[in-house]
Amino acid sequence: MSDVANNRISGIWSGGAKAKILAPFLTAGYPSLDATVALLRDFERRGVRLCEIGIPFSDPIADGPVIQASFTETLEKGLKLSQVFAAIRQYREQGGQLALACMISYSIVFRHGVKQFLADAKSAGFDGMIVPDLPLEEAKTFEPLASSAGLANIMLIAPTTPAERRVEIARHSRGFIYYMSIAGITGERDRLPEATISAVQELKRETATPVCVGFGISNAATVASICQVADGAIVGSAIVRRITEAKAKPLAEIVGHVGAFVGELLKGVE
Repeated sequence: MSDVANNRISGIWSGGAKAKILAPFLTAGYPSLDATVALLRDFERRGVRLCEIGIPFSDPIADGPVIQASFTETLEKGLKLSQVFAAIRQYREQGGQLALACMISYSIVFRHGVKQFLADAKSAGFDGMIVPDLPLEEAKTFEPLASSAGLANIMLIAPTTPAERRVEIARHSRGFIYYMSIAGITGERDRLPEATISAVQELKRETATPVCVGFGISNAATVASICQVADGAIVGSAIVRRITEAKAKPLAEIVGHVGAFVGELLKGVE
């Protein structure tokens, strides 16, 4: 049996470390798998420690229009799950050490076969799973299977989640808890609700598991604000939008354009 406590995600906060992190989101294969691998290498060079990789899905659960558009374009090119695994394996074979969390619909996992999917994801080089449509009741079975494969099962908590259910979700979350700063879909916002800060503070009193906040974070100031109370900030739409802005350019220019933005975001965790 693998020990999830020793994987790269858990290692960020191991030994009581008070790490504050930026976790960029990438759509796998957007605008190409070569770009995904190149961006991971660039992020790592800049000091990123964790990246979320979204597996394109035809019916995204909570993704806003920017990420939805990237999913649609990538699926229209015929991206296969096996190709994503191959790209992640390539990144690892090149020495890549970023902690990688796979964001995927449970329907894809189920269709692939849960145990087989977890084994394949771990073999490719993933460290954790974010399954937005995984019901809490299913998590009670899924989490032990993920842990046995050496993968952290990262659960989501929404602002509308009742207090007792938040505690139960936290019990089944490994690596970190993904706190959704707002109800609804992802997307860039100039500022986040004040209630987010107090909600994260309350959640951290209820669990020792690190808490990272996502949805609506789009600049270094907001990253810094979130990291005053949370353990990390997840940035998705703002990064994917910059990939979209540069996707027609040569690969080096895509990486430079997006990497420069991520470098600015990293100032929020310094």
